[in-house]
Amino acid sequence: MKRINLTATLICVALAAAASQTAGAAERAHAKMKAADGTDVGEVSLLDTQHGVLLHARLKNLPEGAHAFHVHTIGKCEPPFKSSGGHFNPTNKKHGFLGKGGMHAGDMPNIHVPASGSLEIEVLNAQMDLGPALFDQDGAAIVIHAGPDDYKTDPAGAAGARIACGVIMK
Repeated sequence: MKRINLTATLICVALAAAASQTAGAAERAHAKMKAADGTDVGEVSLLDTQHGVLLHARLKNLPEGAHAFHVHTIGKCEPPFKSSGGHFNPTNKKHGFLGKGGMHAGDMPNIHVPASGSLEIEVLNAQMDLGPALFDQDGAAIVIHAGPDDYKTDPAGAAGARIACGVIMK
């Protein structure tokens, strides 16, 4: 009899531990990045942390140089990617790290692609989380622009055309 009670108690403890680990698990998401011609340009993984969203980008087949790297408000990536809307900006701020009244939650540092066209980076976006604002009814996307963000021009940093896009999916 004691053995059955001990076994039942251990099973309950194991199930409770598993449930608490699952409940405390960090939210994750990803975006498969494509160029306007459908070429695969990599993937961005997103991890919700207690300090914001950690983005891990593995990118390829991109043109050399500096490129703006943003989160946009609509989870749609139809070339030329204007379908992804403006920058993710749930607090209605101005654009840019250097702009007065800025920055959008979707503003992130420029990426710098070497001649190989491949780049792996991690960026912490302390202005975001993987909550309901990002995953509203029209979703969100990650966009890479043709040029660098000047970090001040509202609303988009004068970064030029959108050359790659990926819908953020849980």
